[in-house]
Amino acid sequence: MVKVLEGRLRGEGRRIAIAAARWNEFITERLLSGALDTLRRCGVADTDVTVVWVPGSFELPTACNQLARTGRYDAVIALGAVIRGATSHYELVSGHCAAGLARIGLDTGVPTIFGVLTTETIEQAIERAGSKAGNKGAEAAACALEMADLRTVIEAG
Repeated sequence: MVKVLEGRLRGEGRRIAIAAARWNEFITERLLSGALDTLRRCGVADTDVTVVWVPGSFELPTACNQLARTGRYDAVIALGAVIRGATSHYELVSGHCAAGLARIGLDTGVPTIFGVLTTETIEQAIERAGSKAGNKGAEAAACALEMADLRTVIEAG
């Protein structure tokens, strides 16, 4: 018989860190609100959540790396918004951020969740931060809980 392992949305007793970028704060505040709401609904106590603000999405990997390496968190969530402009800055920031966050999860084993919007327009960012396209912060929080639980399931065998 095939053994299937999967995580569930269990928040009780989970400790979660969230790093949020202040750049495009009108978007990241909405993402943070969605993430916190999901964590609460899934049973994570407010006292088990740490929020760290960083200047922008480029700085998210540094903060998330420090948070993951403390060993105090079951998952780390990065929230930000990179909106395309007229220069190549968009590609540099979004690429660095995505690669850095992926490496943290692989290097530490702590689920590090990419809750960073990479959009073409401000309107698209607004849609993904709680209007037409849902709230990607809420989705990132659900992903963090599922991955934290999956890590526990895998370690248990």
